[in-house]
Parts: sequence; structure tokens; C-alpha cells
Amino acid sequence: MLSQLKFLKFYGPLDFILIIIDISIVAFVLYKGIMLIKGTRAVQLLKGLAVLFVASFISEILGFTTINWMLDQTRIAILVGLPIVFQPELRRALEQLGRGKFFARPLSSLGAEDMSRLIGEIIRSVNVLVKNKHGALIVVEKETGLNDYIETGVKLDGVVSVELLVNVFVPSTPLHDGAMIVRGDRVAAAGCFLPLTDSPYLSSQLGTRHRAALGITEISDAVAIMVSEETGTISVAEEGKLTRYLDENTLRETLEELLITKTDSQHFWQWRS
Repeated sequence: MLSQLKFLKFYGPLDFILIIIDISIVAFVLYKGIMLIKGTRAVQLLKGLAVLFVASFISEILGFTTINWMLDQTRIAILVGLPIVFQPELRRALEQLGRGKFFARPLSSLGAEDMSRLIGEIIRSVNVLVKNKHGALIVVEKETGLNDYIETGVKLDGVVSVELLVNVFVPSTPLHDGAMIVRGDRVAAAGCFLPLTDSPYLSSQLGTRHRAALGITEISDAVAIMVSEETGTISVAEEGKLTRYLDENTLRETLEELLITKTDSQHFWQWRS
């Protein structure tokens, strides 16, 4: 302890200020890095890496030589493959840095009241689309980020409203064939291309919209709302599961259960932590 105090005597006020600035910059960069991968599949990958490191540490303490060797080899292989695995996130970080968006504020999640208003706008839009038999695919982003798919469409960044949603899906317009992605209370992009499910159990009667909705919900926690162009049927997909033949009331109940209830519980645990 005394040796540390003697060591600190060599530092003047200016040195302490520089150290504080240095630590603040590092903390800010780490924070922005966390915000960059927050809500993306990279979070799950990092959790998997953390589990491997913890298991390797425990096996080394307990003397499990064979298990520790296997985990070490796996860890080395993963570290080598990290630039490939995180290629989309690294590319996005460099793009944001180049555009000056790295210092922008992170998007905040909606509260229950704002989410209820969002659901109301979506339901009113769906009713108009069903009445006119206009096909639609609306994807509501949750915790898992959908930036890779937003990049494939036309960015709109407009507040969610009945007028905007209905006009996007008017037939023969440039954006009506793709998916609309909603982030927060804004339409992030329209005309987006989504991955199609390769499930062999899907009915052959379902078209590309339903396959795309299932595909995006299989790899993320997003909620997809579809309107069939042929039948006007309303469907909702989440976690790779498809619920069809919904009316206005059941659609509202489903969206409130998936978006409001889960969001409130997540905010509670985040507050507790």
C-alpha cells in the first residue's frame, strides 16, 4: 500500500486529468460498442463465448485436463473465426464511424402507452388493407436488431401512421412487394428482403410473405404481421410459429401479449438489475 502511495506522488494534477480523460474515452468507446451490438445476434454469440471461457476456467481449477484441452482448442478456433462471425457488426461500426453516426444516441425502447398507440395504428392499417385485399408484411423489431435487413430496403424513418402503412402496400407501387420494418414508433424501411424459412412442414398454399415472416422470426425475436393478398387473411408470426385467421380483436390481443406484456417484464428485470 505504501509503495502504491509513493508511486502516486510522481503524478501531478495534469497527469490525473489526462488519466481521467483517457479512462472516459475508453469507457465511452466500450459503451458505444455495446450499444452497437445490443439487440443483435452478436449478443448471443458473446454469451456463448463467455460460457466457454467460464467452463474452461472451471475445468482448469478442477483439473479436468482433457476437457480443458478441448475447450482451449475450441476457444482458439473461435477467436480466429471472430472477424468472420462479427463481419456485419464490424462493417456497420466502420460505416457509422464514417458517417458520423457513431456518436448518435441509441434508440430507446417504447413504453406501454406508446406501444399501445403503435399497435392501434397497425391494427387500423391492417383493417384498411384487408378491406382492399392489399397484401402486406409488417415486421416489428424487438430486442434482436434487424439492421442487416433494413439495409436491403428503402429507408423511410417516418412515424408509424395509418396513412403511411396503407400507402406503402398499394399494389403496383415500388415498395409493396417487400417487407416493412418498424423500429420503435417509426418505419425504419420498406421494400426489405427477408430470409425465407426452409421448414418442410409449411403448407404449399402459403406464399412468399408467410415464408419470409417465418424466416425472420426464426432468427430473431421480431413479430411479423401479414395480410394475404388473395384471401385477406390476417396472420401473425413469432418465434417461427404462424397464427392465421385472426380478426381485429384477436390481432389486438396477440400483439398486446407479444409486445406490451413482454416489454414491461423486460423493463422490470432491467430495473431490478
